Amino acid sequence: MSGTVFVCGLLVVVGLFGIVVPVIPGTILVALGIGIWASEQGSVTSWTVFGISAAFLVAGALMKYAVPGRRLKRTVPTTTLVVAGLCAVVGFFVIPVVGALVGFPVGIYLAELVRVGVDRAWPSTKEALKAVGVSIVIELAAALAATTVWILGGVLS
Repeated sequence: MSGTVFVCGLLVVVGLFGIVVPVIPGTILVALGIGIWASEQGSVTSWTVFGISAAFLVAGALMKYAVPGRRLKRTVPTTTLVVAGLCAVVGFFVIPVVGALVGFPVGIYLAELVRVGVDRAWPSTKEALKAVGVSIVIELAAALAATTVWILGGVLS
């Protein structure tokens, strides 16, 4: 295994981790790793692998917003999502590494608490978090499909 393949593999692994823990731009790192590999290989097979992988990543990126987005819009209004996003940004700086993961659900709960009251705030927060979970699963599945294509392409080339 060459150094380039190792670095590309590391980019892909870090990218997959970044999808599950959304601090790192996961999909971009997976695409970058496979793209660098294809550029280094320079063969028709490697560029075909990159094209197929990129198609999976683009489809996943589009679906991760479209599919859970409808569910999210039925559950909570845009203002709640804006508050949650702001709380995620604040959380990112207040609690290093995991602050955004804490700030987002806290922001949803607080905004829903103000909007619908104590009794209905937690159920709507759970539904919103389920939609976010579906988004992560869609993006991860697309990245894993792209990674599988890359591994198969590496074996075949």
